[in-house]
Amino acid sequence: MPPFVFNTTKSIQFGAGALGRLSDLVKAAAGTRVMLVTDPGMLATGIVDRARQILAGAGVEVALFSDVEADPPETVVHAATDTARASDVQAVIGLGGGSSLDVAKLVALLAMGREELKSVYGVGNAKGPRLPLILVPTTAGTGSEVTPISIVTTGASEKMGVVSPVLLPDVALLDPELTYGLPPHVTAATGIDAMVHAIEAYASASANNNPLSRMLAIQALQLMGASLLRAVTDGRDTGARADMLLGSMLAGQAFANSPVAAVHALAYPLGGHFHIPHGLSNALVLPHVLRFNAVTAHEAYAALAPHAFPALARLEGQERVAAFCDALARLSRDCGLPQTLRDMKIGQDWLPRLASDAMNQGRLLVNNPRPVTEADALAIYRAAY
Repeated sequence: MPPFVFNTTKSIQFGAGALGRLSDLVKAAAGTRVMLVTDPGMLATGIVDRARQILAGAGVEVALFSDVEADPPETVVHAATDTARASDVQAVIGLGGGSSLDVAKLVALLAMGREELKSVYGVGNAKGPRLPLILVPTTAGTGSEVTPISIVTTGASEKMGVVSPVLLPDVALLDPELTYGLPPHVTAATGIDAMVHAIEAYASASANNNPLSRMLAIQALQLMGASLLRAVTDGRDTGARADMLLGSMLAGQAFANSPVAAVHALAYPLGGHFHIPHGLSNALVLPHVLRFNAVTAHEAYAALAPHAFPALARLEGQERVAAFCDALARLSRDCGLPQTLRDMKIGQDWLPRLASDAMNQGRLLVNNPRPVTEADALAIYRAAY
């Protein structure tokens, strides 16, 4: 077996009501002064107030930063870091969706004052140390609570990643109850995002594709394939919500070590230029990228298909792969997500620019099971149009 490396979050605490343990975790990991990183939408849910009350009741002082934006730009990271330094915090808590968790990771690193954001972009450039870090996801999608990755929007539209084991948190606190209030369209988009993580991790061309990641990807698809539509249809289906949150985390562990590829590479320009949520961007291109990849990745997709959709076990070979692509597209449609770039009011004249920009995602494209040229990317966008 080829050598591989597998890193993940040191402590994972999962269960309904787990948020109630937050203050004990903070005091054990750090001390009594923390920064809570979140976004304005989370403030409206009441979850942030609950977290602050839990912390205050245990004598923990909280500095709040609630200005995280979707696809966070560098200015947000800098502002949050400045707040953390001014408050002299001893630890950082990220509470919310993937954007809040990504910002929290970088704040924990940069608040130490030893590294600058511009110097840590890329793979392995962030060296640490960092402040103690606890991440609390409120969506079942990004898996950011178990990944060593933070994505930042640079300039007008391009995204860059900071990738380093230093960004893995000390604790991932997963409470399915925090996801009960997610609107159906957010549940759908983040759920498809998580399924993409599992699929791309399993089929990744990375030299670090490994048996642990593949095992986790299979388990993630089994959970999410059976529960996503249920969670979208009934947001308070406790079993579906728990399965989605756990499946998202497992998929996060998988792709944190066997990295994602062309689906994400082609999704990023859609988010950068048109501010389409990341999960929806993935959903729009997913079946078309898989059909393109099926030339070389048919064995991987055929192996995955019945785990996500058990009825596909009766099919074989390329017929099963084609049905897998169709089933993913149908699941997206049944969940109420837009199906085409045209649905998103993207002009056809934008497609060459999107294809050109996708080529900038070299760190992702190198993991794709089939090489992608700019002409290939343009053909995929046209298929998605």
